Amino acid sequence: MDKIVKVLQKLKNEYGTVPWNWHTRQNPFKVLIATIMSQRTRDPQTDEASKALFERFPTPEHLASAPLEEIEKLIKGVNYYKTKAVRIKEVSSIIVEKFGGRVPQDMKTLMSLPGVGRKTANCVLVYGFHKSALPVDTHVHRISNRLGWVRTKTPEETEKELKCVVPTEWIPFINDLLVKHGQTVCKPIKPSCNICVVKKFCKYNEATSQNYTQS
Repeated sequence: MDKIVKVLQKLKNEYGTVPWNWHTRQNPFKVLIATIMSQRTRDPQTDEASKALFERFPTPEHLASAPLEEIEKLIKGVNYYKTKAVRIKEVSSIIVEKFGGRVPQDMKTLMSLPGVGRKTANCVLVYGFHKSALPVDTHVHRISNRLGWVRTKTPEETEKELKCVVPTEWIPFINDLLVKHGQTVCKPIKPSCNICVVKKFCKYNEATSQNYTQS
């Protein structure tokens, strides 16, 4: 656990704790809708579409009554925009009609919304409500396995295992720090281990260095 804290502290010093993405620095409703848009879409496209959408329709009430065609036009830059436009309008209507315009603050209820899985719900909890939640995307899953913190095959397993080995006070920062590291250094293909600030704590770097030496 001491090594995990050292890694997280180094990543915090390197990247800070303010999210880089515009869509994760918003209120719970905007985080929810933007995270739905972010699925299989790069962050810059998500941010651009989110800004355009919320400038025109800033609240659940506005989006619930918005013409579907106009939502589609505003978010056309994200992948599967037609499907996501339907989800956005549907989720907004449910929040207005069932929850009085307020986004639920618990995992089970959030996951009852159309198109909301565990990762999206966790994003709303940690970024929208600033709760101790741990969204696990491809970056978090990949890097936590490379570091040797966990040995898991699915994001769900990774979330469960990380909660067992990461100190509680660091849980809310895991997603942001590992996503930043994954976008800049620890990429899926050809990670830049030579410039990595935590390489001496990394099982992946250790293994690849040994293979290089042996060859």
